Amino acid sequence: METIMAQPAIKAFVCGSLSGTCSTLLFQPLDLLKTRLQLTRGTSAPGLRGTGLLSLLVQVIRTERLKGLWKGVSPSFMRCIPGVGIYFCSIHSLKSCFFRDHEPAALESLLLGASARSIAGLCMLPVTVVKTRYESGRFNYSSVIGALRVIQHTEGMRGLFGGLTATLLRDAPFSGIYLMFYTQSKQAIQKGVDPSWQLSSNFCCGILAGVMASLVTQPADMVKTMMQMEPHKYKRMNEAFFAIYRSAGLPGFFCGAVPRCMRRTLMAAMAWTVYEQMMALLSRKL
Repeated sequence: METIMAQPAIKAFVCGSLSGTCSTLLFQPLDLLKTRLQLTRGTSAPGLRGTGLLSLLVQVIRTERLKGLWKGVSPSFMRCIPGVGIYFCSIHSLKSCFFRDHEPAALESLLLGASARSIAGLCMLPVTVVKTRYESGRFNYSSVIGALRVIQHTEGMRGLFGGLTATLLRDAPFSGIYLMFYTQSKQAIQKGVDPSWQLSSNFCCGILAGVMASLVTQPADMVKTMMQMEPHKYKRMNEAFFAIYRSAGLPGFFCGAVPRCMRRTLMAAMAWTVYEQMMALLSRKL
C-alpha cells in the first residue's frame, strides 16, 4: 500500500477524492437550491417565477423535510469523489510534464486548470446529468445506475452527454480562472505571512478565487441546467440561450447565482485546502 501511495499521481487522486467527499457532503444543499432556482426563474410559468432563496429553502424543508436538501447527494458523490480526484491527478500530471522547473505563471495556471477540469468534466458528464435531474425533483429514478440505464435507453448517448458544450464552457473557465487567482494570490500573500497562518491564508485565497470564477461562468451554468433538464426541447446551446433570454432577459442567466457562488466558492476553497494539507501530510509520512 505504501508503495502504491508513493506514486505522486495516485497520491494526488486519493487526496483529491477525499477532499471532494468532505466538500460535497457539506455543500450539497446549496447545489440543490441553485438547481431549483434555475428551474423556477428560468421558466415562463407564472406560478413559479419570483421564488426567493429563503422561501425556496423553507418550501423544500416543509415538503421534503430536512433530508430533502440532500436529494441528489448520491450522484453528487459518484460525480465529485472520482471527478475531483481526476482533476487533481490531471493537474499534478500536467504540471509534472510541462512545469517541472518553475511554478506556472498566471496564464499558464489558467490553461492548466481549464485543461484538468475539461478532462474531469468529460469523464463524469453522464453522472452530472443524473445529479441535475435528481436535484430538480421532477424525476423518480430508483438509483444512479438505474437512471443512467433509463437515459441511455430512452435518449441515447445524446442524453447522457446533454449540455456537454455548456458544461465545458462553465467548468473549464471556472477552474482556469480559479487556479489563476488562487495561485497568484497565494504567492503574493504568503511572502509575508507567518507559517502558522498558512492554512487560513490558503482558505481566504480560495474564497476570493471562487467568487471571481463563479460570477464569470454563471450564464453557462444556467444554459447547462436547461439543456440537461429538457434535452428534447433544447438540443443546441443557442436554443437554450435564447429561450432563457426571451423568458427572463439578462437577469435570467444569473438565476441561482447566490447559492452557486456560495457552494462553488466554499467547496473549491475547502477542496484545495484539504488537498494541500493531505498531500503535505502524506509526503512527510511516506
